[in-house]
Amino acid sequence: MSAHTPSPLPERHAIVRVRHEIVRRKLVVGAVEQLTPRMRRVRFASPELAGFVSTSPDDHVKVFFPTRDGAPAMRDFTPRAFDAATNELTLDFALHGGGVASAWAEAAKVGDTLEIGGPRGSLVVTDDFDWYLFVGDESALPAIGRFLETLREGVPVATIVALASDDEAQTPPTRTSWTPRWIARGEPSERDAEALRDACRAFTPPAGDGFVWIAGEDAIVRTVRTHFVDERGHDTAWMKGSAYWHRARADAH
Repeated sequence: MSAHTPSPLPERHAIVRVRHEIVRRKLVVGAVEQLTPRMRRVRFASPELAGFVSTSPDDHVKVFFPTRDGAPAMRDFTPRAFDAATNELTLDFALHGGGVASAWAEAAKVGDTLEIGGPRGSLVVTDDFDWYLFVGDESALPAIGRFLETLREGVPVATIVALASDDEAQTPPTRTSWTPRWIARGEPSERDAEALRDACRAFTPPAGDGFVWIAGEDAIVRTVRTHFVDERGHDTAWMKGSAYWHRARADAH
């Protein structure tokens, strides 16, 4: 009998960075849906989406919006969903009354075109934590939706999200044991970071190891991350924070 060396087990709670080939693709709008009063979902189709890869729920593609001066305006968006069988990509657009991305989405109709590039890479979090917490504002909802749809059955997941109103809450399908908390705070303001930090202070995590994910306006990410690191001593290896936009550049994401 020949000797057999067992394959090494994957590292527990591994967070692995994966690089992708950057490809620029031209997409065609196939459907438009008003998801909530301030969130519009656009489904794109294109044969150029063959080979598109998005391996993490919080990946980003670069979207190129046409402008009057001819130079495209570039914005980052989370691939909300991708169907490799039909080459269809879904992006969700927050409508906030200004900016090139919001204006494009408000006027979008079937047959319109856009170009995208990426994702450049993915940060893949293993689905073996004992619990997950996702914190952010409206800009974090597409990634949070993907996490809820893909995490394993029964795992405890909590979300704390600041929204303009209760009408903006979303309920994606999920197999997880999900506990949402929505903070209806009106228009975004400098107070959002403190409101979300206070909501996190009231959060009691389940037993075991947890992964904390924070995204949204820059001050939110910094304030909530500081709470978990300085006040709770949460392991920074089991956290991810992404500033999707800055108040001084409100149309950045």
